[in-house]
Parts: sequence; C-alpha cells; structure tokens
Amino acid sequence: MTKRIALVTGGTGGIGTSICKELASTGHTVVANYFPADKELAESWLAENKTGNLDLHIAPADVTDYDSCTTMVQSIESELGPVDILVNCAGITRDKTLKRMTPDQWNAVINTNLNSAFNVTQQVVNGMTERGFGRIINISSVNGQKGQFGQANYSAAKAGLHGFTMAVAQETAAKGVTVNTVSPGYIETAMTSSMPEAVLTAIVGAVPVGRMGKPEEIAYTVAWLADERNAYTTGANIPVNGGMFMSA
Repeated sequence: MTKRIALVTGGTGGIGTSICKELASTGHTVVANYFPADKELAESWLAENKTGNLDLHIAPADVTDYDSCTTMVQSIESELGPVDILVNCAGITRDKTLKRMTPDQWNAVINTNLNSAFNVTQQVVNGMTERGFGRIINISSVNGQKGQFGQANYSAAKAGLHGFTMAVAQETAAKGVTVNTVSPGYIETAMTSSMPEAVLTAIVGAVPVGRMGKPEEIAYTVAWLADERNAYTTGANIPVNGGMFMSA
C-alpha cells in the first residue's frame, strides 16, 4: 500500500482521534487539524498519541474561515507533500428548539459542520484530480438522515454534508477520486459521556445492537473507504449506527 498523506479536520476530537490513529496504523502520514486557540491541547494530544510507528502531525486552522484553510493546506503540502486523503470530521452542537434558536447558534453549526467541508475540500480536490487519486470522506450523522428534536441546525448541516458528497462524487469520479459519507449513530465520546444517565439509557434502548458505538468502529469504516483498493465506492452514505436508523 502506498504511504499517503491524510488530513483529518477536527482530528483531535473523540472520533477524530480514532480516525487519525487508524489511518496512521495502516501506514499513512496523518495530519490532525485543530482550532488555533487550542494549540497547547493539540500539542499534548500529539505527545500522547504519537506512539510507536504512528506518523502523526498537527496543523492549526479555523475551518470556518476559507483563508485559514488555504494557509493550513499550503503549509502541509510544503512540509509533507500533497494531501491524498481528506476526512472532514470537524463538528459542533448548539442544540435548541427552532423557536428558541438564535441566529448565532444556527450559523455556528452551519459554518463549522457544513461550510468547513467546502473551505477545506476545495483546497485539495484539484490536486487529487490532477494526480488521479483521492479519497474524501465526510463525517455526517444519523441525525442528518432522520432529523432530531432540538437539532434543526445540526440535522440540516449533516444532511447537507451528504448532498455535498453526492455532487462532488459526480464531479470527480472519472478522475480517480472517491467521495463518501459516513453517518455515525451515538458514539462513546467525552461529549456523550457527559449526558445525563437517563438520556443515555434511553438512547441505548433505541439501538437494536443494544449499545453505543465505539470511535474505533467509525475509524475502521473511514479506513476502508480511504483504502486505495476501494476505488468503486463513491457517493455513498455508510450508516454506522447499530441499526438505529435503516433505509432502503
């Protein structure tokens, strides 16, 4: 397998960390993006996770800012080489019912969870098509497929992310670039572990598998999509939700 450079936005988060480690363990050079204000946390993350033969790096950028993303990718490509694998994993929540949601809460989620995919993907897609190889994987959510009470902003952004996937997949398919979506269900992370126990119990009760997912299970799916042998899967939305939501 060719050693390629992978960029994971939101790479120092719960799911992002597992994706970075999985891609690095399969022989890739992996760059975890982080929000610039979190530099110390990112450096600690790198020291903690760069173990064994894992080729991990970190790169700052505000993914809601186009120019910041341009600078980040230019820096990565000048120091390490061209990005052949991109995982758009950056995401936040600002939950409120629509009648109580502020414009700032709406825009923050749309900018971070959806607009960021445009901001970063446009920096690398031309190089991928010119070289004849690329893997773009967008991390959506089960709530982008089925909607969720109190998450009009999040559900809209995550649904839009797969629309973005399908369009870009068609634009790049003939050039050796695949574009796919992974839609996790409820995954064990620091964010979900802070939920009230009654809420967690209700969530697990709605999952046919009978448990929450593990970040490593999302990472494995991403690595499968990123594999150079997986050249015929594009425009797909892969559900990893324990059977919580099924569609034809």
